[in-house]
Amino acid sequence: MTAHDQIKREHGTAPASAAPTAAAPSEATSPLARVALFATLDADALRELATVMRRRAFRPGEVIFHRDDPGQVLYIIRSGKVKIYITSPEGQEVVLAVFGPGDYFGELALLDGQPRSAGAVAIDAVEVYALQRNDFISAVNHHPRIAVQVMNVLSRRLRQTDSMIEDLLFLDVHGRVAKKLLELAELHGERTPEGIRIELRLTQSDLAALVGASRESVNKVMGYFVDKHFISTEKRKITILRLADLRRRIC
Repeated sequence: MTAHDQIKREHGTAPASAAPTAAAPSEATSPLARVALFATLDADALRELATVMRRRAFRPGEVIFHRDDPGQVLYIIRSGKVKIYITSPEGQEVVLAVFGPGDYFGELALLDGQPRSAGAVAIDAVEVYALQRNDFISAVNHHPRIAVQVMNVLSRRLRQTDSMIEDLLFLDVHGRVAKKLLELAELHGERTPEGIRIELRLTQSDLAALVGASRESVNKVMGYFVDKHFISTEKRKITILRLADLRRRIC
């Protein structure tokens, strides 16, 4: 989303995303069962949750929520990919995570009732199931195992943040880009005859935001990896050609 589009949206002049629609219980129950947060729930509990969820759709580049917005909704991704990001006072964007189908986000604000700690934007066309805070808290009260799952996920994401800080301190830009490409390949990769294609349309700016570097620096690194035949790039999709060589570059 361009700055102009974002301003139009915030002032109510941009076309809104599709209005929320109720999710049919049979339609929502199956995706819920595959979400780690609700994996311990029985069929009746899943159906109960499905009746209070709403399905929403977002266009590519559309902001789902901004940092400091009220945190009243948990989102579960049905299709598409979402990036979670923060922006410095100078306007530099840092991407904290990229989530895909079956992942969920927005749980932190639901738990403590505080404003959003980061923003979320649709990378491509996205459909989500939205669960309001009151319904989420009610589910946790009735099914305490959900709280254990939330703690596990929060702990994992805290470790990921620690790892990101460690990378910024100890890895050069080549190492950070190599590590991030390998992570993206593991999470969003598809095997092809040429190698592992990352099923995300990433710009140089997107990748720079993911590794905490300037676009110019990342552009040079990507050019180096292409020249070495570690990777190939086509239509904003990256294919890892030589996995072992790229892994050795993490130093």
